[in-house]
Amino acid sequence: MTAAGLAPTKEVSAIDEHGERRQLSVAGEFPLTLKVDGQEVVTLMTLGTHPEELALGYLRNQRLIETIAEIASVTVDWERERVNVATSHGQGIIDWEAKTSKRTVTTGCAQGTVFSCTLDKLYDVRLPEVTIRQSTIYGLLKSISAYNELYKKAGAVHGCALCENTQVLIFVEDVGRHNAADAISGRMWLEDIDGGNKIFYTTGRLTSEIVMKAAHMGIPVLLSRSGITHMGLELARDLGVVMIARAKGKHFLVYQGHQQVEFDAKPELRPRTLRHVPHEKTGT
Repeated sequence: MTAAGLAPTKEVSAIDEHGERRQLSVAGEFPLTLKVDGQEVVTLMTLGTHPEELALGYLRNQRLIETIAEIASVTVDWERERVNVATSHGQGIIDWEAKTSKRTVTTGCAQGTVFSCTLDKLYDVRLPEVTIRQSTIYGLLKSISAYNELYKKAGAVHGCALCENTQVLIFVEDVGRHNAADAISGRMWLEDIDGGNKIFYTTGRLTSEIVMKAAHMGIPVLLSRSGITHMGLELARDLGVVMIARAKGKHFLVYQGHQQVEFDAKPELRPRTLRHVPHEKTGT
């Protein structure tokens, strides 16, 4: 594999509300065309910090290639804006036409695509039934607050993390949460990391596509500081994914799998302010 990650930001100038010029950092964005044995698969818009893992994770999560053993090499060429994946058999993506016979445009950042093979294999996934403690959720949110460095510096990115209990194992930021998720998936594939006892955190909303990616990575718990979509919720119910969203500070909502959450750290209830209701005037 190459190690061709780019710097995540570029320095630019802008004029602020006082008419003063300021030097600022903005997130990078680059096209990266993925080819497998010379066959073009897709062009991804990416921050460019983890291009090799992104390519592998995309192939894995779309179920275009089934095992990491099929991968011989991954080479990134930024001059040509491409990443070349060579397979061990040299035949490209097996059953390419059947696997890509149907494409669904998703709600992903800048529009994503799900291939027919991604959906066909989805319900083959069997996720473990796990229990997550409320105190673990709070501890993890506290740990996550030390990350998001690029977002704090430049904005315009999403962050995703692979977590075990309150520990952040892998954290990736990219211009879209789907890219960040795929880069994490690629690292898991390379290092043979099991997802069964992990939590997947994202700053973005939990859509059906994010639920699919978590399932393909074998991760049974999703945690987001953002909201959810109804299709994402229905899919999480079907697959048995615990779905926790709107998670900030001491607040969160369990949309799916509340039976698997141990409420061991309930915050004190604040007394509700009683509204004053004026007495009705009585006639004489």
